[in-house]
Amino acid sequence: MKKYSNLIINLITFFILILILFNKSLVSTTITSSFYIWFNTLVPSMLPMFILSDILINYNFIEYIPKRITNFIRKLFNISNNSVLILFISCISGFPGNARALKEAYDLNLISKEEVEHLLLFNHFPNPLFVLQTVGVFYLKDDILGIIILVSIYISNTIIGIIYRRKNHPTKVNYITNINKSQSFMNVFSNSIKKSINTLLMISGIVTSFLIISTLICHILNFDGIIAMFIKGILEMTMGLSLLSYLDISNFIKLIIATFIISFGGISIHLQIISILEDISYFKYLKGRIIGSIISCLISIILFIIFF
Repeated sequence: MKKYSNLIINLITFFILILILFNKSLVSTTITSSFYIWFNTLVPSMLPMFILSDILINYNFIEYIPKRITNFIRKLFNISNNSVLILFISCISGFPGNARALKEAYDLNLISKEEVEHLLLFNHFPNPLFVLQTVGVFYLKDDILGIIILVSIYISNTIIGIIYRRKNHPTKVNYITNINKSQSFMNVFSNSIKKSINTLLMISGIVTSFLIISTLICHILNFDGIIAMFIKGILEMTMGLSLLSYLDISNFIKLIIATFIISFGGISIHLQIISILEDISYFKYLKGRIIGSIISCLISIILFIIFF
């Protein structure tokens, strides 16, 4: 079986290589656009969040959150105290920072593997700066739409977390990291920077690869307009949202499509999550994204009707 799968991978890779050789100019332009998106959109919103979230995890930030807040969230979702910390950090950093925070906490023995996989169901939060500024202001030209998208996804994740709360078995041992006692702040800070840059470089490679593939598909099959937007949006979220801004359709339709794309994340994001999680199961993340995309779209429709 592995022999045939390797053969298929080799044939697909060789076929893509031939397409790239025959479309050098198009691919070169796509790579340039990819690095522009990565450097100007993803790095400014992700790098500081990655570094800060890593420091917070290492210094056990959960100890400094008021007990009433942590107890409420813990009981609402039936999760451990350390999982509450992951939710806080994920809300701030967004994806794929959520997976990075989960993996970091798991490697530090803050939460069990079982609870990591459970959190993947509803721990999918977009970067607030990206949604409010890049999507709301730049792409959709309406900051209210950015707020609706963000709120819809937050509510959707909350609903999923409550629905599946009985499926979880919270980590029994209340692990407390002693890394701040064994390492200086500068060591923790420098390690956080190194890990964050490595993660961003990995993201850049995946985003670029999927932009090349989606561009070649649309070029060869002569797709444009809404079809090209959907193909690129499903494969790589940021480019799909960028193309969405140029379509001559109503803001209501743009809102629903943007909410779906961001809530699902795109295959590029899913591969980033898989590469970060390594030996942790990805299935529940996919399950949560399918359910979450539907719920968040319905909520965005309701909020649009209320506010417009």
